[in-house]
Amino acid sequence: MYSIIIGSILLSLLHAVIPNHWLPVLAIGKKDNWSLSEITRVTFLSGLAHALSTIVIGVILGYLGLQLADKIEYFTHLIAPSVLLIIGFYFIYQHHRHKHFHLHNTPKPSLPKKRIILALVIGMFLSPCMEIEAYFLLAGAKGWWAVLLIAILYLTISVSGMVLWVRLAYKGILKLNWHTLEHNSGIITGWTLVITGIISFFIS
Repeated sequence: MYSIIIGSILLSLLHAVIPNHWLPVLAIGKKDNWSLSEITRVTFLSGLAHALSTIVIGVILGYLGLQLADKIEYFTHLIAPSVLLIIGFYFIYQHHRHKHFHLHNTPKPSLPKKRIILALVIGMFLSPCMEIEAYFLLAGAKGWWAVLLIAILYLTISVSGMVLWVRLAYKGILKLNWHTLEHNSGIITGWTLVITGIISFFIS
């Protein structure tokens, strides 16, 4: 279970840092002269929508994991870690094919503010984070308490992280190479899943 928790925390942190989760809000807000509080509020709303849709899918997968754990003796020890490995290698493969993840369409700033905010929130809700879902499946084999724990960790870290990053970037405190970070997010995600899967083989 420790490997699931650590892996979920690492992916949630990475998820919060990925710039295209919050950079569109910052870019639009800066161009339209939104205040820091407005940008913070919109980032929170869009991040919350994104996290909630991810958790909905996660709960469904957690239920599936719980059912499989009851019916398949080796699910926890063999099948669930294998799922992490497969998904992890998939993201690594996609990275080397130069695929990017979590690319959200940015609404044009010429739209009214309310329509821009609505577009951002809906867009984020309809593009859940699929990388974390494997952890919900694995947590389901441990019980509902584990699924709830992963959901709380993911929601708290992702949303608060997005809000923190956008505020720091707005103030000019945070200056990173966002393109490099975004480009490498796939391989970091992939190896996190693979390592968690390997560890789970031995300690689950």
